[in-house]
Amino acid sequence: MKKIYLAGGCFWGLEGYFSQIDGILETSVGYANGQVETTSYQLLKQTDHAETVYVSYDENRLNLRTILLYYFRVIDPLSVNQQGPDKGRQYRTGIYYVDEADLPIIEAVMEEQSVQFGGRPLAVEVEPLRHYILAEEYHQDYLLKNPQGYCHIDLGQAKIPVIDADDYQKPSQEALRESLNDLQYKVTQEAATERPFENEFWNSDEAGLYVDITTGEPLFLSTDKFDSGCGWPSFTKPISKEVASYYQDLSHGMNRIEVRSRAGGAHLGHVFDDGPRDKGGLRYCINSAALRFIPREEMEAAGYGLFLDLLSDEMSRNNRL
Repeated sequence: MKKIYLAGGCFWGLEGYFSQIDGILETSVGYANGQVETTSYQLLKQTDHAETVYVSYDENRLNLRTILLYYFRVIDPLSVNQQGPDKGRQYRTGIYYVDEADLPIIEAVMEEQSVQFGGRPLAVEVEPLRHYILAEEYHQDYLLKNPQGYCHIDLGQAKIPVIDADDYQKPSQEALRESLNDLQYKVTQEAATERPFENEFWNSDEAGLYVDITTGEPLFLSTDKFDSGCGWPSFTKPISKEVASYYQDLSHGMNRIEVRSRAGGAHLGHVFDDGPRDKGGLRYCINSAALRFIPREEMEAAGYGLFLDLLSDEMSRNNRL
């Protein structure tokens, strides 16, 4: 059993989120790294403690790197003393460790996250745990006791397996030229666009997973695909927010938002704000040539079995709707 202490805004939501992740053994909420060794909820502004979640985990099932990637999924690491609508020093972000061996792992993830934000410094404290004061009983497991209670975090993010960019390395340009056909190479590496209505997946409705053709990184679920009438595959969202990167595209006299894969940097297409309003209003217009499709019955054998439950849950939810 290993443990780490994480501050990420209101601790009700952060505890509710981590308690749903497979491999987490125990959670509690408390106050950490203030000026003195005792405090209470009413004294936080005076003692400078951060609302913090204690997380113990089974290292045989879940490692610290993965936990930190789950953590960064639901915080704004650039925000100073604020997460969601909650403002104040008690809502700052922080990673407080008790094992010195954890520090290199934490620093590596911090560096990677900074790169994701263009090298900007993160507002996440990284410190040894100085003390941890257990919060009052009514704060413990708050969302279990109050299912409709306040939460600034989308708890559904806990059900999406972490997709670690380190697992999906980009091949060399020479290797890509050998493995991709001419259109796939031009689309992914030179930002070309294939013809509408004349591409592989524009009207496909088979259940499964769409991955980056250059690296295999999971990108979209079939359950988020819809017929937009544009002639290219359209999705309401990526499988997880961290797998997509965005860039301004002023080519062809237009002002668009380009979408690239995170690990491979492959050009995928563009995102527009004319998608289904009941699904968030976005339309990810993606080139088929940038995608490889893994049918549901082949996902386990292809190494994507972790996403089967997520696909099944989404299919069940869509059927109910």
